[in-house]
Amino acid sequence: MATSSPDTRQRGKRRGGETFECAVCWKKFGRSDTLREHVRTHTGEKPFECTVCKKKFTASATLRTHLRTHTGEKPFECAVCTKKFAQTTGLRVHLRTHTGEKSFECTVCNKKFTRSGSLREHLQTHTGEKSFECTVCNKKFVQSRGLREHLQTHTGEKSFECTICTKKFSFSSNLRRHLRIHTGEKSFECTVCNKKFVQSGSLREHLQTHTGEKSFECTICTKKFSFSSNLRSHLRIHTGEKSFECTVCKTKFGSSSYLRVHLRIHSGEKPFECSVCKKKFGVSSNLRKHLRIHTGEKSFECTVCKKKFGTSSELRVHLRTHTGEKPFECSVCKKKFVHKGNLRRHLRTHSG
Repeated sequence: MATSSPDTRQRGKRRGGETFECAVCWKKFGRSDTLREHVRTHTGEKPFECTVCKKKFTASATLRTHLRTHTGEKPFECAVCTKKFAQTTGLRVHLRTHTGEKSFECTVCNKKFTRSGSLREHLQTHTGEKSFECTVCNKKFVQSRGLREHLQTHTGEKSFECTICTKKFSFSSNLRRHLRIHTGEKSFECTVCNKKFVQSGSLREHLQTHTGEKSFECTICTKKFSFSSNLRSHLRIHTGEKSFECTVCKTKFGSSSYLRVHLRIHSGEKPFECSVCKKKFGVSSNLRKHLRIHTGEKSFECTVCKKKFGTSSELRVHLRTHTGEKPFECSVCKKKFVHKGNLRRHLRTHSG
């Protein structure tokens, strides 16, 4: 009787219900060629080379799949939405978005995931492990997505684009926040007063109006603020930076709010109306001062003589009677005055 070749004997074993066992890890396979490919994971042999980029692979099937990254071929189509994929695994994972299936469950908190990779990354939130390290600055991340987005801070790449206004962002989280500007969605609600906000950061800052907390401190003068935006505006006092320019007269301002108020000089807009006499004002502080005429309120008290005034500017002028300060000087004869009005009247004596 003819002697069977090793391959023939192996196929015969398969027909008899036997399997092919790896001599290294004892893993079993139904086919001898599958075993041969598996053995390469132990030997490191990669006999299949891509003719385009020279990358090598353990299995011919893996090479075929890889070649699609060069050809752009996507032979696997979703029967629901006709989206196409280069790999069957990509299609299988995608189908779960239609079925809602989440097969991968966290053994710690029982949260479920569509992808095994998402579960692996999630598990690191429990272990504290940060497996993804930036090759530029060595910062580590729990998730590969976090690393990918972080790398854009080094490259300057902005790969997340708003489909409405085409503005681009380095981080998907920033794009999601930005989209709420278009949708008007306000997902973050204050548990104290039920006011809603577009961003979680805005809610956190708002909560400080209830707690009185001021967690934003100026590193120069240690003054504290409830809002990061107020700290940024304050810092410009120290730096002298004036980034906001009037397009009409080119005057520059340290904050956008100052610019908005200034623009009303050009537009004539007076959005603040007195509810008593209907007089309008360009600045809210001027309306508040005006209202004291109607209420008779005098909130500003002199610490020297206890006299009260309706406005802080009136108090400042009054204080000069105690200090002897005369800040208004005649440019002709150098005589000084407490009040600007007195200086103006005096100047007429020089003009004749």
